[in-house]
Parts: sequence; structure tokens; C-alpha cells
Amino acid sequence: MRRVTHPAPAALDARHLTQAYGPMTVLRGVSLSVAPGEVVAVTGPSGSGKSTLLHLLGGLDTPQGGEVWWAGTRVDTLGTQVRAARRAGQLGLVFQHHYLLDDLNVLENVLLPCRLSGQGDEARAAGLLRRVGLAGREGTLPGVLSGGERQRVAVARALAARPAAVLADEPTGSLDRANAQAVAALLVTLAREEGAGVLLVTHDERLARHADRTLHLLDGQFTDDAPDFEPAT
Repeated sequence: MRRVTHPAPAALDARHLTQAYGPMTVLRGVSLSVAPGEVVAVTGPSGSGKSTLLHLLGGLDTPQGGEVWWAGTRVDTLGTQVRAARRAGQLGLVFQHHYLLDDLNVLENVLLPCRLSGQGDEARAAGLLRRVGLAGREGTLPGVLSGGERQRVAVARALAARPAAVLADEPTGSLDRANAQAVAALLVTLAREEGAGVLLVTHDERLARHADRTLHLLDGQFTDDAPDFEPAT
């Protein structure tokens, strides 16, 4: 008997998202899909709706219209607490600043999303730290790490709970060029190996080059116009 196989659901799926604040419409029916292991960059000028899109995709806000799906599960209709619990297990988050907890050591910071989702694989966390070049630093407090090292910890933390997708908001924006390239390459390589979809929001052309495809957001809609990147420094 022939086995019927079904394609894996999208790691991240947004369908016709709309959002307005008072008289200002920020998103106008935005749709996107990120497959497992795929890296998608979203670019656009300030005020184009990128931050609002990230908040909706991350379940930090509820869209006024449209749907948000994580790995085949619709999440915008869930209650706040249920959505937060799902986010801890299904989404990895990397921001421009690392947001490590200063009173927790490196290993404890990486394990934090796992603990929030009822997991806690120390061997996996230590393995991720080794893969980002921080073997032997598990007991170190963040305050003695360099900026690049802290962002490497943030990358390991984002992947620790085996998320379906990673949302990265200008993840190298606070780093110098060499560290930015290294961190970006680590994030993309590890996510692809883990089969996690990645959505990168960036103004940096170098970072966008790591993506499989790039979407340009302008006035709350995706456009075919070429992205207008900020000058590299």
C-alpha cells in the first residue's frame, strides 16, 4: 500500500494581517510564510510596519484582522497565558540587544526558555554553547562577556527549546562588523541545521544576504520595489 506523505506545515505563517492604531493603518493585509529551515529577511524603512509585524508574529499583540500560525497551530485566537506558554516552546527570539539576565550564568540564561516551557535539557544547552564557540563558559556571568559573546549566548538561547521558528529583530545591530558577520552566520547555520524557520528583520544588506529570500515592507504592505538599505558602516 502506498504511503501518503503530507508536507510539513510552515514554521511561521501570517495570513492577511491588518492592524491600525487610531486613524493610522499600520499593516494592510500582510501575508507571509516561512518554511522549516528557510531564512526570510524583511526590510523596510522606519515606520513601514516591521515592529508591528514582529509583535503580531511573536504573539505579543493580537491582530485586528487575519491569522497567525506557528507550526500548523493557529495562535492569535488563544488566550494570553496559553499563547505565552506556546511561545516559550515554539518560538526563539533574538533582539538587537541580548537581554541576558545578569544574575544568571550563561548556561542558566540559555536554559531559561526551556524551563518556561517545562523542558530543561542541560546537555543540549551546553552543546549549543559549544557550537557558538563558548565551551567552558557555562558558569560565566554575562557581565564579563564581550558584546559578541553575549549575542552568541542569545542565539543559543533562541534555539535551546527546539523552536519551530526564530524571530530575529536586528540581531547584529549593536555589534561591530566582524562580530555581526560571525553571529549572523551562526544564527542562520544553526537554525537551518535544526530545521527552524528564521524571520530576520534588518536594515543591514550584509545580514539580508544570508536569507533565502527578502521581502520589502513599505506603508504596511509588501512591495516588489528593491529594498533601500542603510549604508554599511
